[in-house]
Amino acid sequence: MKFRTILYSLLLCSATTISFAQTSTNKPDAKPSVAAESPIIPVPREGKPFQRYQALNERVKTNQGDLDVLFVGDSITQGWEGNGKTVWQKYYGSHKAVNIGIGGDRTEHVLWRLEHGNADGMKPKVTVLMIGTNNSGKGRNTPSEIVEGVTAVVHKLQEKFPETKILLLGIFPRGKDFNEQRGDINQVNQAIHKLEDNQKVFFLDFGQVFINADGSISKDIMPDYLHPNQKGYELWAEAMEPKLKELLAK
Repeated sequence: MKFRTILYSLLLCSATTISFAQTSTNKPDAKPSVAAESPIIPVPREGKPFQRYQALNERVKTNQGDLDVLFVGDSITQGWEGNGKTVWQKYYGSHKAVNIGIGGDRTEHVLWRLEHGNADGMKPKVTVLMIGTNNSGKGRNTPSEIVEGVTAVVHKLQEKFPETKILLLGIFPRGKDFNEQRGDINQVNQAIHKLEDNQKVFFLDFGQVFINADGSISKDIMPDYLHPNQKGYELWAEAMEPKLKELLAK
């Protein structure tokens, strides 16, 4: 009887050890799925982006009342203050224009900012909006979700600025050659085009100016295949100028 008890204990211990070893071996390979944030639920950011948001609130306070143009977006919009600075001065220096772009922003971040000071007190005649590229990509939002996010931002801008004309830009192409992410962006652009009513919302997609005949993007325009350099911002301004002039004249 005693022998059986000892044998049973040894077998139980062995089974437990094997089970633990299997669990330990499998654990490093298990990658927990992390759901992408909802593109329509406002979310603040931390660190430098939050500091930029605070600085923009101060900028907004010094630009109260009527504006000609308000630019809203992510790093590509913020880049007007960097690579696009000279081009900005050339095209918008004579206008009362304000830039509230923040690098890395997604639709949910813009929604939060618009609810927390980045839109207060201004009355832009035209609001140029491009947002959504940071929502795209593997493990992030689907094209349909991004469309929901962009739509929510458009509606929030209409709520904040009832009289503004929104010039909604198609998301710029990205990546050296055509890829899945660029395909998703094309789907988004086709869908958000439907937000255009030609009264308060106007859609403009000129992404083709950045693409070569073979479908590639040149480093001479976007060195990292995403952010325009000065030449890229010149192409942007040239492509947008006729429509922007038209809207400002209305």
